[in-house]
Amino acid sequence: MGSALPLGDPAPPDGALPADLVHDPATPFGVYVHVPFCRARCGYCDFNTYTAGELRGARQDQYADTVLHEIALARTVLERAGARRPAETVFFGGGTPTLLPAGDLARMLQGVRDHLGVSDAAEVTVEANPDTVTPAVVRELAAAGVTRLSIGMQSAQPHVLAVLDRTHDPANVAGAVAAARDAGLAVSLDLIYGTPGESLDDWRISLETAIALGPDHLSAYALIVEEGTKLARQIRRGEVPTPDDDLEADMYELADDLLQAAGFGWYEVSNWAREPRFRSRHNLAYWRGTDWWGFGPGAHSHVAGLRWWNVKHPAAYGQRLAAAESPAAARERPDAAARHLETVLLRSRISEGLEVSELLGEGRHAVAGLIADGLIEGGSAVRGRVVLTRRGRLLADRVVRTLTA
Repeated sequence: MGSALPLGDPAPPDGALPADLVHDPATPFGVYVHVPFCRARCGYCDFNTYTAGELRGARQDQYADTVLHEIALARTVLERAGARRPAETVFFGGGTPTLLPAGDLARMLQGVRDHLGVSDAAEVTVEANPDTVTPAVVRELAAAGVTRLSIGMQSAQPHVLAVLDRTHDPANVAGAVAAARDAGLAVSLDLIYGTPGESLDDWRISLETAIALGPDHLSAYALIVEEGTKLARQIRRGEVPTPDDDLEADMYELADDLLQAAGFGWYEVSNWAREPRFRSRHNLAYWRGTDWWGFGPGAHSHVAGLRWWNVKHPAAYGQRLAAAESPAAARERPDAAARHLETVLLRSRISEGLEVSELLGEGRHAVAGLIADGLIEGGSAVRGRVVLTRRGRLLADRVVRTLTA
């Protein structure tokens, strides 16, 4: 059911934003809708998700109506603060959003459209488990205004999926891609590498299988073993091997080689797109530090430097909204030092990079050394931007520590 929420200051029951919040109407605004339901818990997953036996009174069939209450609340809060503007991106994540009927997803999207507005050129993404995708479902999503399907492929190798406790049939990925294509949707595939027992050849097969399906976008994330998960316990007991950092580096380089050869360009450490127009605009908004409202239990939001996060459990979330109260658990306004660290951390991960002028003191002086170490592109730095080399992408945490020292 995910890690603990961060600490913060109390959030007001009505969700009102601080009176001194300075809002820039030109800042892009996005919407995230968290759907916390899963048929089974994957052994590696630390997200705020729930199986049927963990809902404790919350009802999946009432979830869309509950989220619509928060969407209506958001309109009131943003209008009072003078911060309401149409969403340029909408992202349904989870969990497994496609466990809900397509009509429920459509109703929530219409609620965003009615209360907040959605721009005509908005990117609207739905994450999907391949086993839950049918042509009828995808047609209904497309008719509602969804433009992009992000399919959780993870691996093409059944034994790798078994270690991850992924229950989908890998053969269904191709059908999900075809259904999305037939409905006119852009397609993204999500992969995970570094699973215990996964070889470099296994990973090559997964990459080649994914590329052959012809997606517009591909994400490849290194497996992170989170404390408290089933996988962490299995590793601690010696039931499966600890992921190998050197092998993961080889896997990353293989992914970059194969994807570049297939015409994909990297635009964030773990993300590649066939053309710039297929980059995830929603995720780019996070990395660029713009504004968004996250709906659903455990969802995080950010408006004009203020961050807040909702209560975690779907039952508590529903109870707050049924009482006409904000579901926000707490909030914070990071200070200048925290904002600078976050800016460097996030902006350095994307191919457009970070302006050298945004670095402070020793961080700015460290750029030359990072170029000498092969971690930052020299040509980009001369033009005033910090852009990671491929080696720098593998050592991104080290680069950030050096730039913020």
